Amino acid sequence: MNGYSSSELMQMITGYQRSRIILSAVELNIFDELNGLELSSNELAEKINAVPYPLEKLLNVLTSLKLLNKNNGNFSNSESASKLLVKSSPSFLGGVMHQNHLWNTWSKLSEIVKDKDAKKESEINQRGDEWLKAFIAAMHARGIARAKTVKGLINLSGVKRLLDIGGGSGVFAATFINDDPSMSAVVFDLPNVVPITQEYIAKQNMSGRITTLAGNYLKDDIGNGYDFIFLSAVIHSNSYDENALLIKKCASALNEKGKIAVLDYIMNDNRTAPLAGAIFAINMLVGTDEGTTYTEKEVKEWMTAAGLNKFELTDAGEGNNILIGSN
Repeated sequence: MNGYSSSELMQMITGYQRSRIILSAVELNIFDELNGLELSSNELAEKINAVPYPLEKLLNVLTSLKLLNKNNGNFSNSESASKLLVKSSPSFLGGVMHQNHLWNTWSKLSEIVKDKDAKKESEINQRGDEWLKAFIAAMHARGIARAKTVKGLINLSGVKRLLDIGGGSGVFAATFINDDPSMSAVVFDLPNVVPITQEYIAKQNMSGRITTLAGNYLKDDIGNGYDFIFLSAVIHSNSYDENALLIKKCASALNEKGKIAVLDYIMNDNRTAPLAGAIFAINMLVGTDEGTTYTEKEVKEWMTAAGLNKFELTDAGEGNNILIGSN
């Protein structure tokens, strides 16, 4: 059958309801306060400074979603909630708090489409420590598994020194150099991100092998003498011209036979596939002034203008591709 049935379409339309329920539960610290405990709605309300009656409604639906258990009027975390939604758990979904912040930006979509002067979120380094730490935690949580996958798709033979532009927690850099003691890395990020980067580097026992540079990659020195420069989830934050400048800057910082790898949503010429990339373009629309997702042709244009003429495109899963340029 072509197209959607009415029930299928309504399922998509009402998907926000479950999302909001879970995000509110995380925002209210429900799963953290129930960790290892079984409490009534009244007891939990006192702990989180909430009103018992609406809280119980929320707890009931969380039980229906199998994120809580309810026994004789008392609530406790399910196995899934204990593992994935308690902040102290090693498997905590670090990205969930960032999704909570994105809720506000996405709610402005209609306004932004109608009004070219609609106010958007401030720049990333102006959104406050809470937002920034949640964002870096989200990128780190997602990056742990992604970095291992990506490493298996990239030929790093001959690479001794690499640069991770906008590297956040340094998870990609740490993963890339982990198995080869002769390799070192530099993580470049914004001045208020780098202290967070350094904390993650220390936790990964990489302080002796990964250094940091702070600044704006469009304006400040990124260093030189790199065999490999990696840009993950970077180009979608910039305009076309900014990316052209950045790729040229990276190419100038390479050693002979060095290469640049871009990991991102790389779109078809119609900008309609992959679906994840088309959706993410909306995320950038509501959250940035000029960010969007770009086509393979556009990325190759930047690399060619920077003097790179050999290209390799690899499917990295989750709607992402890796495009490597060298000469």
